[in-house]
Amino acid sequence: MATPIDISEEAGVRYLHFGSEWIQGAMRIARPWNLELEYTREMMASLLLRDAARWPRKVLLIGLGAASLTKFLYRNFPLVHLTVVEIEPDVVAAARQFFKLPEDPKRINLVIGDGVEYVANNDKKFDLILVDGYDEDASSGALDSLLFYQWCRTRLSDQGILSVNLLTSNGRLDASISRIAEAFDDRVLAFPSCESGNAIALAAEGNPVEISLHDLREQALDLKEATGLNLMPTIARLERAQSCLGGILKL
Repeated sequence: MATPIDISEEAGVRYLHFGSEWIQGAMRIARPWNLELEYTREMMASLLLRDAARWPRKVLLIGLGAASLTKFLYRNFPLVHLTVVEIEPDVVAAARQFFKLPEDPKRINLVIGDGVEYVANNDKKFDLILVDGYDEDASSGALDSLLFYQWCRTRLSDQGILSVNLLTSNGRLDASISRIAEAFDDRVLAFPSCESGNAIALAAEGNPVEISLHDLREQALDLKEATGLNLMPTIARLERAQSCLGGILKL
């Protein structure tokens, strides 16, 4: 059965729903390329962890939603090639009709299919994998399984980063983080949850990540100047939560 698609608007923001009150994506109509929802901005903290001059080049996105992440990367990183896997054709149609998803097959490879099957059956390597796949019941299903995270690891390059949107409201956050940690040999960092109840987990493959919070702030300022995205509040929350021992983020 196809996923029911609902579109709502309030105070200049357009929202995507899958037949329920859960918000699956949002776009400020006057700024369609910006990341409206806090958790989508925090998923982009992955951009601070590698050399911005050369990374990333190939990105895999599991779950399209309102195409927020896809549009942000497409607009601000012109050398990036994006592969987007979305299981519901109607979500793709809604993203094009209501959320300004670009049609550019040279840079955006749009795959209608199951994200788990894609990572299991594909031998391509990606620098960055972004996982944000939920159904109308706010369930991520097999996208939150140990096997899926292990497959994601095999799909990452030696500069690879995995960024996953997790929900704290379903009571399974600790279990989800444990599965990612097991798949990535404990190379995982969970951010303090956003006000929306979303928590972002980052995991790394290949070359180690070791960056001071001071340098992280410097890179965040560079990213803000280049793209308008402000990750300083995210870094401040990391610091308050003492998530980085000795002021060093290590993955």
